[in-house]
Amino acid sequence: MKVLTANTLSDGIAVWHSGSGWSLSIHDALVAADAEAESRLSTLGALSFANNEVVDVNLIDVEIRQGKPHPIRLRERIRADGPSIDYAGKSAAEGI
Repeated sequence: MKVLTANTLSDGIAVWHSGSGWSLSIHDALVAADAEAESRLSTLGALSFANNEVVDVNLIDVEIRQGKPHPIRLRERIRADGPSIDYAGKSAAEGI
C-alpha cells in the first residue's frame, strides 16, 4: 500500500494527497492498494508538481493501523509525526 507525499513550496512542510487535494495529515491520505491506484496518485502528483503546487513528490509505503495509514520507513514517520528529538523549544511529542 502506498500514499502520495510531497513538500509545499512556501515552507517545505510535508503534505499528503487525499485524492482531492493536499493535507497536512497523513491520516487524510488516499491509500493506493494496487498498481492502478498508484498510477492515478502518481498522475495527481505530477500535475501538482507541474502546476508549482508542491515539490519532491513521492509514493511511499504505508501500513494500515487502526484504519489509518502509517509510514513504514523511519524517514517518512519523522516527516509525518515531527522530529524525534526536542527542537527549538518543542518536545518531540508535540511536533513542530
